[in-house]
Amino acid sequence: MSIPKVAIVGRPNVGKSSIMNWQAGKFVSVVDATAGVTRDRVEYLMHHRNRYFELVDTGGIGIVDSDDLSEDIEIQIDFALHEADLILFVVDAQQGITPLDKVVAERLRKIDVPKLIVVNKCDSPKSDPDMYQFHRLATGPLIQTSVKGNRHRQELMDQLIELLPDPESDEADQGTKASEQPELKLAIVGRRNVGKSTFINSLADTDRMIVSEIAGTTRDSVDIRFELDEKTFVAIDTPGVRKKKSLANDIEFYGLVRAQKSIRRADVVMMFFDASDKISRVDKQLVDEILKGDKPCIFVVNKWDLGLDKEMTSEKWAEYLFSTFSMLRHVPVAFITAKDSRNIKQLINLAQTIHKQSRTRVSTGQLNRVVSEAYKANPPRYKNNRRGKIFYSTQVATEPPTIVMKCNEPKLFDKNWKRFLLGYMREQLPFKEVPIRLYFRGKGGKDEE
Repeated sequence: MSIPKVAIVGRPNVGKSSIMNWQAGKFVSVVDATAGVTRDRVEYLMHHRNRYFELVDTGGIGIVDSDDLSEDIEIQIDFALHEADLILFVVDAQQGITPLDKVVAERLRKIDVPKLIVVNKCDSPKSDPDMYQFHRLATGPLIQTSVKGNRHRQELMDQLIELLPDPESDEADQGTKASEQPELKLAIVGRRNVGKSTFINSLADTDRMIVSEIAGTTRDSVDIRFELDEKTFVAIDTPGVRKKKSLANDIEFYGLVRAQKSIRRADVVMMFFDASDKISRVDKQLVDEILKGDKPCIFVVNKWDLGLDKEMTSEKWAEYLFSTFSMLRHVPVAFITAKDSRNIKQLINLAQTIHKQSRTRVSTGQLNRVVSEAYKANPPRYKNNRRGKIFYSTQVATEPPTIVMKCNEPKLFDKNWKRFLLGYMREQLPFKEVPIRLYFRGKGGKDEE
């Protein structure tokens, strides 16, 4: 099970970032009186009552951004809402219910996850009886808070934990629905005209998709069910994407958005490249989305017959990919010719293998043995006469495998040593081809990376 996500949403300037920092116990998200300071989502791992979860701060809903980034901000909010297991709807006690609060409430009613109304800026208990007007928003239970007065910080955290899905019942629900669920969902992404729809047709053995030499034919994401070896799969075909600054219209822009959403929906992402063409800026943009989402991925080099015609070798193409995307050297590379259905079954089998890796959980004993071996083989360097020490490691989630390391001071472990540790763990643990999320937590529990 993945770590649950708690999205903090609301109109601009109600104190969302302040609540994020307040609960984290440190400065995580920028706080400013200017509406719209938070643009991108900000995520922070929390631990309370033996539960790990991620707080996700978002930009203000309904904001008109001075740099004309409103559409981008709305997209980030949309991602956060649809990934959330719980939504904290923050409102301002001093201003009461505003028309924009009602707009936000209406938007949240359409999302089927638990919600908690956080009435912020309740700086004095005398105003508490007036706060129940916010029940009119009718999106969930209510709690009054004051970051400035440090009121109900612990109560907010306790109520939040109560509303999170129970991990045991969640896994049980998944078991009861196993017969209805596909084996895995595959997102098929890439720039325009790399052969994604041709690949889908060869999977589904049907002409459900429009296959055309006209670049950009598919404008919407389409789910295609197919069966292989008596197992059911879903392939999510997405529009081809071109450079954002050259987008001609809203349809093309939302083609990019849908590709991003498809990546987030998928269990495994197949990132398509054209064997006869160079890696483009759009390719890099899509790979960046895969990296940010910690998604298991396969680099698929399509039209391999054309690559062979140019005397290209698989080794050269793989090194080209890894030199371009150095952070993803663990990603497997597959070479196919979709129009001839060449190597397609092997590709689906590979997708199943890395999906299994992403769902694997290792024992605490095995994990600590591997970390101890890595530490002894190559200890971290001293910083200011201090050396980082790892006391204990534990895997707290899967999809992706997520590991928390209790240590003396997170800042004592530099990037080079973390890369070494991840590489060592990939060799020794069953996570060779999937992303691993690694958190270092200091003694006080507040310092974390």
